[in-house]
Amino acid sequence: QVQLVESGGGLVQAGGSLRLSCVASGGTISNYAMAWFRQAPGKEREFVGTTSRSGGFTRYADSVKGRFIISRDNAENTVYLQMNSLKPEDTAVYYCAGRYITTGTRADEYTYWGQGTQVTVSS
Repeated sequence: QVQLVESGGGLVQAGGSLRLSCVASGGTISNYAMAWFRQAPGKEREFVGTTSRSGGFTRYADSVKGRFIISRDNAENTVYLQMNSLKPEDTAVYYCAGRYITTGTRADEYTYWGQGTQVTVSS
């Protein structure tokens, strides 16, 4: 059973940057497509981005394209989300998720989830 633990969230001013980390245990993430989702208060969980097992393919939501970068270090069983040029509308709890083999953009496609880390962007 794969367990995912996110870290790196916090409070940042608009225009700033944060890097989130997601460390996996109980399995090797090289078998899994990994993704980041976020959920703001009163809103549904939304797709942020995903990376293939090798990291050679990435896909992003239009709202973060050009600002966020997903990367992974399979040797360290870790996935990252580099967030730049942050906006107040990026405020949300960010979740790491894993899915066997193939990438996806829907939350219901992912099997493994972390507990989330809060990101707050002040204006």
